[in-house]
Amino acid sequence: MTEVIINGSQGKLQGFYKHQKDSKNIAIVLHPRNCEENSMDNNIVSSLFESFTNNNFSTLKINFRGIQKSEGEIEEDGLGELSDAATALDWLQNQNQDINSCWIGGVDFGAWIGSQLLMRRPEIVGFVNIAVPIKDFDFSFLSPCPASGLIIHPAKQIDVDQKEISALVKKLANQKKVKIVYKKINSDINFKNKENEIKKYVNKFVSDINTDLDIVKNSSSD
Repeated sequence: MTEVIINGSQGKLQGFYKHQKDSKNIAIVLHPRNCEENSMDNNIVSSLFESFTNNNFSTLKINFRGIQKSEGEIEEDGLGELSDAATALDWLQNQNQDINSCWIGGVDFGAWIGSQLLMRRPEIVGFVNIAVPIKDFDFSFLSPCPASGLIIHPAKQIDVDQKEISALVKKLANQKKVKIVYKKINSDINFKNKENEIKKYVNKFVSDINTDLDIVKNSSSD
C-alpha cells in the first residue's frame, strides 16, 4: 500500500493505493462522518480496502477534503466530497486503463457519496454500503439502481430506523438484473471486533457478483 496525492478541485487529496498487477478490477473506498474514526483510517474502511485487495482489485481509499492531509474545507451538503470521489475515481481509472469492473464501497457518509457516484458513473457494477445514514440523507435517488450491492447495517444503532433501511433494501431488491444482499450485524456504527464478519460477507458478495458478470460476458461473446 502506497500513499498517493491526487489533485482535487480544492487542493490535494490524500489517499492510499494498492496496485494489483494484471488486475481487471478496481475499487474505491470512502470514509464516514459519524464514527469514532472519521477518516480513511477507520477500521471498516480498512476492512473494505483489504477485502477488495484480497480479491485482486487495485484499490484506493481517500480522505475527503479537510481531513488529515487532504486540503480544502468540509461541505455539509456533500457536494464537494462528491467531487472528491469523482476525481479519485478518475485517478484510479487512469492507473488501470484495461479493466473489466469498477466497484465502490462506503461507510456511513461515504455510502451516501458512493451511492450518488454510482448513479453518475455507469462503469460501476457493484457497491458495498455499510451503515447507510438514511436519517441524515435522502436515498430515494438510488432507485432504479444500476448496480448490484451489498448493504450491511448495525443492529444496535439506536438512532437508525431499521424499518427505513429494510424498505430501501426491498425497493432495490425488486429490480431486475441486479442483486441486492442485506446483512445485519450485532453492533453499533463503529463495528468494533466485527471486522472479520464484514470481510466474510464482502468477500462472498464480490466473488459471487464477479462470477455472474463473467458468465454474462462469456455467454454474450459466444
